[in-house]
Amino acid sequence: MEVTVRLFATLRERAGAPSLTLELPDGARVHDALASDVLAPLAEGVPLVMAVNREYADAERVLDPGDELALIPPVSGGSTAAAPWVRVSAEPLSLEALAERVRDPRAGAVVTFSGVTRDVERLEYEAYTEMAEERMRAIAADALETHGLCAAAVEHRVGDVPLSEPSVIVAVSAPHRSEAFAAAREIIDRVKAEAPIWKKEIEGGEERWVTGTPPS
Repeated sequence: MEVTVRLFATLRERAGAPSLTLELPDGARVHDALASDVLAPLAEGVPLVMAVNREYADAERVLDPGDELALIPPVSGGSTAAAPWVRVSAEPLSLEALAERVRDPRAGAVVTFSGVTRDVERLEYEAYTEMAEERMRAIAADALETHGLCAAAVEHRVGDVPLSEPSVIVAVSAPHRSEAFAAAREIIDRVKAEAPIWKKEIEGGEERWVTGTPPS
């Protein structure tokens, strides 16, 4: 059977690709994939968290044909940056509180982004919460590694979001402003494109789901 393996950060660089296809016997488990001739050299010396179909999984998880196995290494080796903070919540979002989560004595720049409701009376968001948080965490971790950040945090609101209130906020800190700006933009662009979160516009009693493109 074939299983798709997603790779991030150190593992992606070692493989020279963000994903690969692995052939395994029927009934294989996650530990069988890790012990394969393909993955064993890539993962050597790297402590990993595993996820199957965007849900955390242990080494005994049985794999099915077509499953997606994600191998998630610790951020920046687990020593120079905190794990990213992510949350999907029905509560109002606070950009100030999020910025506090990424402050770091090594940081010369803290960049924040707030996406707010505009043009319509209100927006209504629905999310596959567990999968959305996993995707947001992977995106933020990737940005931490790629841009050399000190910290990163992302929150997305679900439910009703009135006019002018934020629906998504991002905060990052980095030693220099260029990396911080680039990372913040990368995170919000990827969250909008990849996280399973849906938006409905509500205006004057009329409702319309906003249709985008399928995530890649």
